[in-house]
This record gives sequence, structure tokens and C-alpha cells, in this order.
Amino acid sequence: MVNVSISAVERGLAILELLLEHPDGLQISALARHLSLPLSATHRLLQALINARYVKQDASGERYLLTLKIGSIGLRQMAGINIAEIAQPILDSLARKTGELIRLAVVEDDEMMWVANAQGATGSIRCDPVMGRHVTLHTTGMGKAWLASMPEKDAIARVSARGFDNEHDSLGPNAIKSLASLRREIRKTRERGFALNEQESELGLSAIAMVIRDRVEFNRVVGALSIAGPTFRVDRERLVSFAEPLHEAVAELEQAWPIRAFASGRT
Repeated sequence: MVNVSISAVERGLAILELLLEHPDGLQISALARHLSLPLSATHRLLQALINARYVKQDASGERYLLTLKIGSIGLRQMAGINIAEIAQPILDSLARKTGELIRLAVVEDDEMMWVANAQGATGSIRCDPVMGRHVTLHTTGMGKAWLASMPEKDAIARVSARGFDNEHDSLGPNAIKSLASLRREIRKTRERGFALNEQESELGLSAIAMVIRDRVEFNRVVGALSIAGPTFRVDRERLVSFAEPLHEAVAELEQAWPIRAFASGRT
């Protein structure tokens, strides 16, 4: 049986946490001072961490730095978690704040798909979405928010390839039906910072949506979040009032969003 004292483990973890706060590394004297340890004890702990490949020395041999091993462990752990499970508390909180339907979509293989929702409406009139469907880009808030994040020529090409009146897409009375209208809507969405759907995807439904971006590759959109409700209850003024809580929820999702989590969760 390996004899490892609790204090040694705690001190080893303290070194890792300290080096995490100093990406340029620290000299052994600074580490010993921070931890209130003799140089000899600090050296033994560092050597154990080097042997386990959590710590390395810089080219000069004077500073100690973290390796990428801790980061890789974190990524492997996060990759095993379904994004819907991570996101659900955030969706539930937003549903309670707004009293309306919250939907989460993810981007996968150049498509956007609804994967999770939370219902905030408590009355008899509420929206009941079907999950697992692809999001129609030019008629939904989520789709238009995603289109607005792209170069305009790419957004136009995506919609043109599928068509404005595809038989598989749901359409409302205000659905966009021309390239000129689509261009105007994309530009307005960029200016506002959010997209609106006012009876475009279906009669009687209104929604506001924002994209979710990868926190490492910020230009990459990984999903979208929307708040939706019956048009008679959710008019333009109320939709716009949801922008701030929606933005706060998106920021939370961006911080919690694990790399490769959706693909892992689906498999």
C-alpha cells in the first residue's frame, strides 16, 4: 500500500492551484514562500508533480509551470457530460424569470437542432415544442440569429440552398420570402444584437433569440437560446424586454459549455 500523507496531497494541490494563477511560472523560492514550506519539502513535491507530468520546468530551469495534463483531464471529463444536462438549470431559471417557453438549440454538421427546453408558462395557454427537429433558419429567431453571425453571402447561400418555401419547414404569415427581405432582416438582427420571430415560424408564436458562442473560438457559434410565447401575450415590447435576461443566460451557457459535449451526449 502506498503511504501518501493527506498533507502532502493538499500541498501538491496547492502548488497546482498556485501555478494555475501564474501561467508564466514561479521559482521554487516563491512557491516555498507562498506555501510556508522549506525549500527541501517544496522541491520534493515539485519533483513528484514533474514525475506525474503535471508540472515542468522552463528552458532556463528556474521556473516551474503547469503542463497541459490538467487541461486535458478537464476536457475529457466535460466531454462525457450531455450539454442538455448542464444547461437545464439555466433554462429552468430563465423560464421562471420570464414565464415563457425557453428553448436551446445546438449547431451540428452545419445544421441547428432543438435539444432542450423549459416551460415557464403556468396557465392553460402555452407553447409545446417538439424537440430533436432541425431549426428553420429564415423563419425562427434562433435561425436568424445564427444567420446574422455569418458573413452575409454565407447566410444567403444557406437559405437559398434550402429555399423559402420548403415543404419540410413550418411557416407563419410573416415568414420571409425573398432575398431582399432576408438581407434586411440579417442587418437589423446584427444591429440589435438579437433576432425576433413575430409569427414567422407559425401563426400566433413570437420569440426572441441570441446565439451562443464557443468561449475559446469566439467566432464559432455552438448554439442558440430563445424565449417564446403566444403572440397575444408576448408583443414586441415584451419581447424586447426579455433581451437582458436572455443575454445573461447566454453568458452563463457560454461559461458552462463543454467542448464536444453534445456529440458525446448523443452517442
